[in-house]
Amino acid sequence: MTFKYGVDTLNLDIVCGIADGSIKAELCQEALDQINKSRQRVEVMASSDKAVYGINTGFGPLCDTQISPGDTNLLQKNLLITHAVGVGEPIAKSISKLMLITKVHALSRGFSGIRLDVVERMLAFIDLDLIPVVPEQGSVGASGDLAPLSHLFLPLIGEGEFWQSEEGQNDKVVPAADLLKQHGLEIMDLHAKEGLALINGTQFILSHAITALSKMRYLLDLADLTGAMSIEGMQGSESPFRDELHQTRAFAGNLQVAARMRAFFKDSENMANHKDCIRVQDPYSLRCIPQVHGASRNAYNHLKEMAEIEMNSVTDNPIVISSEEAISGGSFHGQPLAMVLDYASIAAAELGNISDRRCYLLLEGLHGLPRLLTKAGGLNSGMMIPQYATAALVTENKSLCFPPSADSIPTSMGQEDHVSMGSISGRQLNQILGNVDKIFAIELMYAAQAIEFRRPNKCSDIIEENFAIIRAKVDMLEEDRLLKPDIDALIKLVKSRAFNVSVKV
Repeated sequence: MTFKYGVDTLNLDIVCGIADGSIKAELCQEALDQINKSRQRVEVMASSDKAVYGINTGFGPLCDTQISPGDTNLLQKNLLITHAVGVGEPIAKSISKLMLITKVHALSRGFSGIRLDVVERMLAFIDLDLIPVVPEQGSVGASGDLAPLSHLFLPLIGEGEFWQSEEGQNDKVVPAADLLKQHGLEIMDLHAKEGLALINGTQFILSHAITALSKMRYLLDLADLTGAMSIEGMQGSESPFRDELHQTRAFAGNLQVAARMRAFFKDSENMANHKDCIRVQDPYSLRCIPQVHGASRNAYNHLKEMAEIEMNSVTDNPIVISSEEAISGGSFHGQPLAMVLDYASIAAAELGNISDRRCYLLLEGLHGLPRLLTKAGGLNSGMMIPQYATAALVTENKSLCFPPSADSIPTSMGQEDHVSMGSISGRQLNQILGNVDKIFAIELMYAAQAIEFRRPNKCSDIIEENFAIIRAKVDMLEEDRLLKPDIDALIKLVKSRAFNVSVKV
């Protein structure tokens, strides 16, 4: 398929496909017409004596200062230079690329008044893999992601930096002017309204949300697999996953997780082996997997819904609707995403929280398992200490769950007196998910060790498949050895999405 910027509708799969090159994207004639028509309207307003915010006035608290027609271009250049004050480490190159893609789509809707030449230059950056370097800190998530977007577009005017890829080496940071010259791209002048159209918007917040959604979708599925493997290892009960139970409290996430758990246990010899045991109820971290994982899925779905609305929105200011009128409003405010990102952070942290509890249960020495998952305890500590790491990661995630959207510090001399802090929300969610990767890796190591003590019983085909993926990298622990290489290998498997988490439900 070919996606048409400014005309077609973006969703999570399409935007990720454009970013990884599996989906082609282009400007069609309808988008070209929209962009050109909007630009013509701005040029009419820029040549008039009537003050229009961002076109012939200053910005923020200087909105009451009118700018002469001869200075409008310099105004836009100064806007980029003065707002590029981000600090901290660069965000991932992949997130900067998503910022470019989503910004092109928003500008191509035809409400921003930007010239076609500027949009085409942005597309050239994407096609040539000229991805700007953007610092991670400095946005308050209202009036747009001003600092990050300023850094994203400094290369248009010959400033800033690009990532440079070299075969077999890590990307390095180089001055944008050097790569522009190398590719025969001239430095651009920005005209009326263009600087403001570029840096007003929520693309920093949005691109972090897209990145998190892509990670979290896999981790939600992996959470079910890790839980199922732990239950196999502990020979827990299947009854908490029965459909009859969940139809009486039919939250969408609960129903989906319960169905997936049943599929993971289908035809498991190990589960059938203890069908008539005397255990009545398992601890909550086993029994309540549909309720907990399911609630996290509901939060994920909420974030996905909001992010997909934002992907197809115009988030700069003012919005040009005719040659006589540009509406000044607050579409750049990040609150709609900030709040759901904070909700998703709690949901992601809970996946790690309940996983740590299952790790603890696996070490207790109950239900036929040896304490610390070793038969040679005493001289050997077995798998005692990795749970310390999961406990530390869970607590770190709890500290990252403070909702930045609950805070606001006025900026711009009080003109921007309520801000979303959504940029911090997006960064925190991705940090939490990175910690969940590590927690799941440790639970998978524990679950595989526990399953060894259930042999010769066989688990379901899909669990045996995933058990083999683990054993290809990590051997059963017989006597104490250095476990960090095992944990690192499993983290790598999680991050590379090597596990088969798909089941028919």
